[in-house]
Amino acid sequence: MSLPGRRWGELWPHGCLKIVILGALLGFLFRGEIERTISLWMTDPNWSHGFLIPLFSLYFLHQKRREIVSLEYVGDPLLDLLQGRRPPPLLPGQTRANYLGLLLLLFTLALYIFNVVSPAGYAYLRPISLIAAVGTVVLFLGGWRLLRCTWLPTAFLVFAIPLPQRYYVGLTMPMRHVSATVATAVLNLVHDLDATASGAIIEVVYQGQRLEPALDVAEACSGMRLLMAFLALGVAMAYLHERPTWQRVVLLLSTIPIAILCNIVRVTTTGFLYVLAGRQYTQGIYHDALGLAMLPLAFGLYGLLAWFMGSLFVEEDDAVGESLIVRRHPA
Repeated sequence: MSLPGRRWGELWPHGCLKIVILGALLGFLFRGEIERTISLWMTDPNWSHGFLIPLFSLYFLHQKRREIVSLEYVGDPLLDLLQGRRPPPLLPGQTRANYLGLLLLLFTLALYIFNVVSPAGYAYLRPISLIAAVGTVVLFLGGWRLLRCTWLPTAFLVFAIPLPQRYYVGLTMPMRHVSATVATAVLNLVHDLDATASGAIIEVVYQGQRLEPALDVAEACSGMRLLMAFLALGVAMAYLHERPTWQRVVLLLSTIPIAILCNIVRVTTTGFLYVLAGRQYTQGIYHDALGLAMLPLAFGLYGLLAWFMGSLFVEEDDAVGESLIVRRHPA
C-alpha cells in the first residue's frame, strides 16, 4: 500500500526543532572528529569521495520521508510504568521512545571519552562513535520503527570514515601483488617481452633490453581507492533498485571482484604503455586519466551483471502471472 504524499515540513515545528537541537549538540560534542575527518578528505586523495557520502545518506533519508513523517508517536513507556500502567501494544504506523537507545547512547559517549583520554584508546572508534550516537538517538526518540527507516542512511556514513593507515596499507598489499602477478602473465603473451613479478614490482625485458626502472605497482595503483568508492556506490545502487534481496546481496558482493578486475586492467594497460610508448605515458596526467577511465568500466560491468540477473531470473509470481490464460467456458 502506497503512502500519501508527505513532506518534511509536516515535522514543523516540534520535530524540526528536535532535529536541529540534537544535531547541534552532537556536532559540538564531536566537533574535533568532524574537523579531522574533513581534513583527511581534503588532503588524502584516497578518501576524497568522503564528501559525497553524507549527500547520499541525506538522499536515502529523503527516500524514506513518507514512512518517517507518517509515524505516529504515542505515549512514553517510562511515564506509563511510573503511573503503574503497562504500555499498550503498538498499532501499525505507531511508534514510541525506546529507553534502550538512551542506555546505548550513554555507553557510546563513555566509549568515545575513553578513546579520547586513554592511552589505550583507538582513534578509529572516535568518528565511528559519532555514527553510533546518531543511531542510538534515533532509537531513543523514535523507537525501532523509526530506526528501521533510518538505519541504512546512518550506517552508510561509515564509508566516509578513513581507515587507519596500517590497515589500509595491509589491505593494499595483497591487491598490489594480485595486480602485478596477473599483469605479468598478460605481458608475457607479447612476443619478445619477458616480465617477472617480484611482489608488487614488475621487471620487464623487451627485445633483449631491460627497462629501467622496474614497473612498481604502488599503493596508489593498488585499486583500494576504486574499491572503497565503488563499494559505497554499490551499496547505494543495491539499495535504490527494487530487486529481490538475494540479487542485492550478489550485486553488493560483486563490487569487490569488479574493482579488482578493473585495477588489473589498469596495471596491465600501464605495463603496455611503459613498454611500447615510454615511461612518460605512465605518469602524471596519463596515470590519473587511466585511473578515471576505470570508473565507467566498473559501472559497465556492474550494470551488465544487474541486467543479466534481471533478465535471466524472473520472479515466480511474475512468471505465473504472464502464463495465465483467460478461457471462456461454453454457456
